[in-house]
Formats: sequence, structure tokens, C-alpha cells
Amino acid sequence: MKNTLYMINSSTGGQMNSFVITTEDGKTIVMDGGFYNDADNLLAHLREITGEAVPHVDAWFLSHPHRDHIPCFIEIMKDHAAEVTVERIYYNFPSHQYCAWEGQPHDCALDLFMEALPLFADRVEIVSCGDVYDIGNAHIEVLYAPSAEIRQKYINNASIILMVTLAGKKILFLGDAGEEEGDRCLALYAGTDKLKADYVQMAHHGQAGVKRNFYETVAPTACLWCTPAWLWNNDIGDGYNTYIWDSVTVQGWMEELGVREHYVLKDGTHQIDFS
Repeated sequence: MKNTLYMINSSTGGQMNSFVITTEDGKTIVMDGGFYNDADNLLAHLREITGEAVPHVDAWFLSHPHRDHIPCFIEIMKDHAAEVTVERIYYNFPSHQYCAWEGQPHDCALDLFMEALPLFADRVEIVSCGDVYDIGNAHIEVLYAPSAEIRQKYINNASIILMVTLAGKKILFLGDAGEEEGDRCLALYAGTDKLKADYVQMAHHGQAGVKRNFYETVAPTACLWCTPAWLWNNDIGDGYNTYIWDSVTVQGWMEELGVREHYVLKDGTHQIDFS
């Protein structure tokens, strides 16, 4: 294996987050995974990427408990446990009470996760802001973990934010971080270069996420858009940029910031080699 980042395609046509990272010293890391229906697809990619009939995942990071991010992991742990081995699972989810404030239980998979937790509880690690993990050649730092002080977009703003350094490149994973979480990070790391990255996973699928000034601080050279065509085009049937999402606006921000390299979910799986 090489030092490589894979952004995995969607099986459903929906927005979702699913990344696989491999290192040249043989480690495999997964970020999120997507919906339940993405499980078979992710497992097939893992078999192809690792060359193993039963792939081994050294670390699986879960950003936050929304249904387009973690049910794939839950499905694999429940119904495909013999098809993959997972060494450690990293997350920091808010409480049931915190999630209930949002009033959107259909979007939250926390109850489903907790039901499945006994299957892998011995492999869990709850991350905190400032934690650092070296998984082979990949250096991973937790730049943000949930804070109950945020009262807007509760679950999205409970996303863990990770900086991965691999082969000299920095990749910033934002999950579904919203404006409020972005503002807290900007304040937390003011006067430092902690948020500076070569690649950035666009927050909340590239719309209604962090503000423009956050991306200005990151100053990426490339963007990772977990964004299907309908969201990329802001179009649910009436034409380009006719709906309420901010995706086209955010694309404009990145053009104004001089970013010319974009990897978009609508175009399928992407492979980025760093060595």
C-alpha cells in the first residue's frame, strides 16, 4: 500500500462521508462510512484497497451520529463482522439529551449506535480535543471535540475535527461542522497555523457549514466535496442553483480563494496518492 487517501463513492446517490486512508507501512484508517446501504460498497473497496479477503482496519473514526455518516459502520459491526477486522474505534458523541434538543430523531443514529455498542465496546476510545494518534505513517490530531455550549445545529456542531498529516501533506476533516463550531475553532487557534491544511473536507457536504473566513484560514490547495450532483448544482428539478442550499455559493468562495483542485462525490470514488 501507499500513502493514499480514498474518497469513497455513494451507493444511494445521497450526501454521505466515507474515506479510507492507507499508509506505506501497511495501516488502514476509515473515516465515517455513510448510510446502511453503503456497507457492501465500502467493504468491497476495502478488499480491493488492502488486497485482503478480510480487510483489517487499524482505526475507524466516526465524526458525529447523523444517519449519513455512521450507520454504515453500525451495519458492518452488526451484520458483516466476519468480513472485516477493526482494531480501534474513535469517536466523541454528545449525550441523548443534547441530541434531543434538535428535534430530528430521524436524522440521528445515536440510539442505533448505542444498541450496537456491546459488539465493539472493548475497542472504543473516546477522543478529546488535543489528543494525538500515530497510526503508522499517519499523524492524527483532534482539533475539536463536542461542546454542549453550542445551542445551534446541535449534532452537526458536535462533529470532531481531525487534522491528518500523511507524507508531508495535511488533510483537515470537518465532518458537518457548522458556523458556530467553525467560529469556536478560529478563536481557539487564533494566532497559530493549526488549521492550515493542503486538503480540506468541505464542512456539511459543502453547504451550510463553516464560514468563508474559516476556509480563508485553512487556505487549502484542494477541496474534498462529499457532495452528490443534485447538491453540487443546488438543483432538485427546477434547474441549476434554483434551490435553497449554499453549495454554489461555497464553490464561489473557493474559486475566489484560488483553489483549483476539487474532488467531488458526484464523480465517484477518488484516489489521491501522496507518495
